[in-house]
Amino acid sequence: MPRPLLLAVLLLIAPLTLFASLLCGSLDLTASQVMSAILTKTPGLAHDVVWELRMPRSAGAFICGGLLALSGTYLQVLLRNPLADPYILGISGGAAVGALAAIILGMSWGGVNLSALLGAVAAITVVFGLSMHSGSWNVHSLLLTGVVLSAGFSALISLLLVLAPAAEMRGMLFWLLGDLSHAENILPYLAVLLILSALSQWQAGSLNVLNLGQLKARTLGVAVLPLQTGIYFCSALATVCAVMLGGTVGFVGLIIPHLIRLCGVADHRWLLPMAILLGGSFLTAADTLARTLWAPNQLPVGVLTALLGVPAMLLLLSRKR
Repeated sequence: MPRPLLLAVLLLIAPLTLFASLLCGSLDLTASQVMSAILTKTPGLAHDVVWELRMPRSAGAFICGGLLALSGTYLQVLLRNPLADPYILGISGGAAVGALAAIILGMSWGGVNLSALLGAVAAITVVFGLSMHSGSWNVHSLLLTGVVLSAGFSALISLLLVLAPAAEMRGMLFWLLGDLSHAENILPYLAVLLILSALSQWQAGSLNVLNLGQLKARTLGVAVLPLQTGIYFCSALATVCAVMLGGTVGFVGLIIPHLIRLCGVADHRWLLPMAILLGGSFLTAADTLARTLWAPNQLPVGVLTALLGVPAMLLLLSRKR
């Protein structure tokens, strides 16, 4: 499919997915009621349901999916590893340890987010500090440090789950598997997504060159070390924001860049915005299913992302082969 046409399709899918998420829920609303609630400020039940309950969660899911897809694309370029995803460097593990500890201590949701942020910052600092040697960036050391740190955080998470009171266990498991029910103040995360999107477009050409290898990138005049450092911190920021917004939602950052590439898009000037759009639409659709399939009970959204993403990826791989 031509790249402009694919981008146009994704630009169409994104608002349709968001509209469908506003339409679906435990309270049946018609399309006209949803449109009226969006376009007018007439008070009523439909207006309150759309703006107070569904809109923040749907927009939060889209932003979270876009951040994860962007982070995964960044890391696959930085590490030159198609299996890289936003959680490979231990950042989400640090955030998870902080968040679960806060849940056990009975903190408010703001305290949980702050604790998750502190844990993620600690992980970012450790990984970055151990990956820099004599002023040079060692990508292999970065990957190894991240994997080792992730293993350590996984052990701490298991310990916290064992020690947690039974009353807190459900909330902790939902957070670990992805929970967008607390997505309320989404404007800071939207600002981060927009800023990172603009930065990615600015450096898209350099990312294309870096994807060829560090030696070729240096030969072609790319400042490799500043670019790699910027990619790492942008990816870390996107991952932290996504984790604070929706917990540890798996699979999105790994599969979405691959789905775009399997459609024949390798240029990051097209790949990055397409990944953001597809990642946001994908997670919004998964969250809609998570809260409607077994209503009034809700499923962890991370379970739905895996159940939806794995068959789609296998189908595309079989067709590509």
